[in-house]
Amino acid sequence: MAALTDLSFMYRWFKNCNLVRNLSEKYVFITGCDSGFGNLLAKQLVDRRMRVLAACLTEEGAQKLQQDTSYQLQTILLDVTKTESIKAAAQWVRDQVGEQGLWALVNNAGVGLPSGPNEWLTKEDFVKVINVNLVGLIEVTLHMLPMVKKARGRVVNMSSSGGRVAVIGGGYCVSKFGVEAFSDSIRRELHYFGVKVSIIEPGNYRTSILGKEGMETRMQKLWERLPPETRDSYGEEYFRIYTDKLKNMMQLAEPRIRDVTNSMEHAIVSRSPRIRYNPGLDAKLLYLPLAKLPTPVTDFILSRYLPRPADSV
Repeated sequence: MAALTDLSFMYRWFKNCNLVRNLSEKYVFITGCDSGFGNLLAKQLVDRRMRVLAACLTEEGAQKLQQDTSYQLQTILLDVTKTESIKAAAQWVRDQVGEQGLWALVNNAGVGLPSGPNEWLTKEDFVKVINVNLVGLIEVTLHMLPMVKKARGRVVNMSSSGGRVAVIGGGYCVSKFGVEAFSDSIRRELHYFGVKVSIIEPGNYRTSILGKEGMETRMQKLWERLPPETRDSYGEEYFRIYTDKLKNMMQLAEPRIRDVTNSMEHAIVSRSPRIRYNPGLDAKLLYLPLAKLPTPVTDFILSRYLPRPADSV
């Protein structure tokens, strides 16, 4: 048994250390580089002397990232919810990479809000999140795939533990379940072209995806716009407890995001990237087990977290 354990460790170590050659000649395109995972990943890849093409939503974010890095990094403005912006970015990338192709596409851009009890949200609330996290990701991928195929490179998609088990209402988990399905389907299709697809499924990390506005303020706005009948069915106590639990969850979020960007980097530079990465102890010890348990058991465990509505039976 000890020998098998040693062999397994050595095999995993070898796979982690077996890096792609000529990294300094390879291009990587990353979306959502204004802050958070995309911003730090861009800097890590520049440190590896890779040719980073970083897409930012704002001019301010692009200028700041450019100042913090070197000439090896180039920036472009990109709104993944707008087709014309995606087409322009794809042409820009094509002009940069030429016949060499694009080694890695990293779909990192994402938003988490609005989130909350599904009945408190509108169609527009769902669409706002899904358009960025899923539809935008799909459209960017479709425009970049010919270049990735040319390089026989890889696609790295940012999902979430919320793409394995739906722990909160709203478009976030819905979009991440979609990212999982899209990533699985293109992985099987692109295998024949020598393209690898990896999915990043982090636990609860603290990034700007949650916005700058306080949790209490956001929840209060959702609560106040509800019809009186809906508010009465949940009750003030439900609102208060639900908001407190969300605040606690945000406060417990891990601020050190390098575990996530290290996983993304491995998916880009390793000859043997994993299909799924699960950075974060909560991902490994809580969310993955919840996703694999029988559904009634998962439902029972998660129901212990939610408060009881005033009109509960």
